[in-house]
Amino acid sequence: MSSEANSRVVSGFLDYLKIEKGLAPLTVGAYTTDIGQFAGFLERRKRTLLTARRNDVRDFIQQLFANAVDGRSVGRKLSALRHLYRYLLLDKLVEHDPTLNIDSPKQWKVLPKALARDEMEALLLRPRAASNRKEAGAIAARDRAMLEVFYAGALRVSEIIGVKLEDLKLDLGYVLVRGKGDKERIVPLGRSAQDALAEYMKNWRTVLAAGSKRETTSPLLFFGRGARKLTRQRVWQMVRAASAGSGRNASPHMLRHSCATHMVENGADLRTVQTILGHADISTTQVYTHLALDRLKNVYQKHHPRAKAR
Repeated sequence: MSSEANSRVVSGFLDYLKIEKGLAPLTVGAYTTDIGQFAGFLERRKRTLLTARRNDVRDFIQQLFANAVDGRSVGRKLSALRHLYRYLLLDKLVEHDPTLNIDSPKQWKVLPKALARDEMEALLLRPRAASNRKEAGAIAARDRAMLEVFYAGALRVSEIIGVKLEDLKLDLGYVLVRGKGDKERIVPLGRSAQDALAEYMKNWRTVLAAGSKRETTSPLLFFGRGARKLTRQRVWQMVRAASAGSGRNASPHMLRHSCATHMVENGADLRTVQTILGHADISTTQVYTHLALDRLKNVYQKHHPRAKAR
């Protein structure tokens, strides 16, 4: 149904461009492609061109940037949508223009990719022992604990493989992390991360270190077989394997951004997110600003007594 509705809208708009505006076929073709992409995006959200909201336009543009579409092309697509909604307003087919107050593509910063919450939950449950061998169980427990720490504290790869045993304060619920420039920060750990770490520490860490001279002396919290230090590549492989079931090729950085995104969506202020991420400058954290603003508007609309007054 939404596909048919979109087709009628696009057909009417194209006739308007050809007959009323006298635009060249190449220009009309470009408009057709750009609006068709947006229509397809809306259909996946169970919306039509006539019911699109400002957030839909913003998310569409964000997706284009995330897929490495250059700013000039994004600007052209946004221009096509603005022309479409002017036409729809003139014909009184819509009451509001969802392209109003959308920033110029030059002013946009690409929001890092993040997993949806259900995808994140599925990923955290993914690590399973590859066999009945005790060592396989130890690797699965370690990977599960690492994934929980990634998501709980928004750690970078270099940070998680460098965490020392003495940095973990499990009874207090935090870990000391050394980030860029050797700057230290305290990162809180939620209950899920604490439980996974406790299980790993109690039952499996010594299994991984078995047979190594470093069995009782390795300073690292996480390591590979024989207490060997983990490589960045091995951690990337682990995260990718854990995300395979969801159809996404997640990276450690995606887990970091998922933590920040979900915190902001749940109402965390940017200063707190900045501290957890270890950003030296708040401007780096401000890529998450529009998430905070969207939540603020939603809460306002829901709770202010005159938000919906006419």
